[in-house]
Amino acid sequence: MAFLFLKHLIKLAIILMSMTKLNLSRFDFVSIRLAVLCAQTESLTTAARECYLVLPAASRRIRELELAIGSQLFERHSRGLRVTPAGRVFMRRGLSLLQEIQAMGKELNDLQQGVVRHIQLFAGSAAISQFLPPLIASYSRANPELQVDLEERFSEQVVLALREGQADVGVFVEGVNWDGLDAQPFRSDELVLIFPQGHLLSGKKPIAFADTLDEQWISLNPGAAMLQQQLIAANGLGKPLKLRMQVNSFDAVSHMVSSGLGIAMLPKTSALPLLKSMNLSWRPLKDEWTKRRLLVGIRKGADADVQAFRDYLLLP
Repeated sequence: MAFLFLKHLIKLAIILMSMTKLNLSRFDFVSIRLAVLCAQTESLTTAARECYLVLPAASRRIRELELAIGSQLFERHSRGLRVTPAGRVFMRRGLSLLQEIQAMGKELNDLQQGVVRHIQLFAGSAAISQFLPPLIASYSRANPELQVDLEERFSEQVVLALREGQADVGVFVEGVNWDGLDAQPFRSDELVLIFPQGHLLSGKKPIAFADTLDEQWISLNPGAAMLQQQLIAANGLGKPLKLRMQVNSFDAVSHMVSSGLGIAMLPKTSALPLLKSMNLSWRPLKDEWTKRRLLVGIRKGADADVQAFRDYLLLP
């Protein structure tokens, strides 16, 4: 994480110095945080208060940043600030840098507490809701000097994070292009249909996905492997997937279905505990693509700690 922090800092410094002859003494982290807060709140007064600065000092810092960068970050008007295109770029890059500083501080503090290594694990909702929590817990008990930091991402984002070095280990649904990575089978799951009790699609025998496409659907947001599989399957059948709503989590999907807003598809192990509490029913699907395989991946040449954790996840 410290390496990523330095990487972001160097990249930002190079960009800024390429734009103008920059006086780095006028470009500190307080000013970065102030500018990011100005962009987020569109209020210099609010941002100054959050940074414990008096208003004239905050205004001076923003002017010095704009002079150093050679671009106007904000347009001033009677009701506050309006972020310019340069301001949006600065906010995005500056926020990333501030997050890296915060993460570095946490890791340094953990080091004082005996944690000598953080392993960044990125995984999709299916892996987190069905498989990973007990594995992480048991590994952490056996290896207290190593801390596993888990982030939930869609499968495509997991693979991208592995390639870019943000993640050490990733768990994702098979089907994403993982060329250049070392990936091995982790677990399998099965997607099932869920709907309110008494729905017209109720039944115990497996149903074909094609027979569900006249219904309104609830699914995950763009980028989710499950949504991609649904869209590809519907397209192959020459029918549209009637997406009524898209949400971020399995729990939110279940609540939408329970309210009668549509039907959905979820991993069976995640769906079954929700059925009784939300008055839902489920039905298996005939289609082979609903039987999925999850993979665990690392970068080729990963260090011994990362390989050891990956190997632990692969234990039967």
